Amino acid sequence: MEPRIELTDPRTLRGLAHPTRLALVGLLRQHGTLTATQAARLLGLNSGSCSFHLRQLARYGLVEEVPGRGREKPWRATAETTAWPAVITDPELAAASQLLGVVIVERYGELMMNWLARRTDEPVEWQEAAWFGDLLLHLTADELAALGKQIEELTARYRRRVFHPDERPAGSRPVTALHVAVPREEGRKVESS
Repeated sequence: MEPRIELTDPRTLRGLAHPTRLALVGLLRQHGTLTATQAARLLGLNSGSCSFHLRQLARYGLVEEVPGRGREKPWRATAETTAWPAVITDPELAAASQLLGVVIVERYGELMMNWLARRTDEPVEWQEAAWFGDLLLHLTADELAALGKQIEELTARYRRRVFHPDERPAGSRPVTALHVAVPREEGRKVESS
């Protein structure tokens, strides 16, 4: 598995911009390999639907089949992370990037709503450990970029555990850490004409 795949083709971005496909790529990154039947069970879908979406993801190079036993057809993600350009001048690529961004934000919202719905059923130590909130910061563009790099460096040792199960300590479990930092509109300087 490659560490990162950079998406620059609008068709690939649009191909990934589907809730089931995003979920499948995430599952494969979490579990290593899965058959369509196993993925369907985890997602609460039918195996035919998962099989279709896995084949679509394979067309875009985001997943691939791996050798299985007998009739099993396991799949795996081709990269640990997915990225696409932050600055886009091509209108078609910009539209595809926006579509993917919207689907991802909806996925993040579902994750948060799911946590809020089940939070009181979780063990107390997990309720206390989870963090939820926001900060208002005044930063330059360079400081914001540096902050992002610092967060990546801080979490790097924990991210390794996703792909190296032997490094996971007892009692650990998958945790989604969202990292979003965007400039607010009211701070934007409008150039006079």
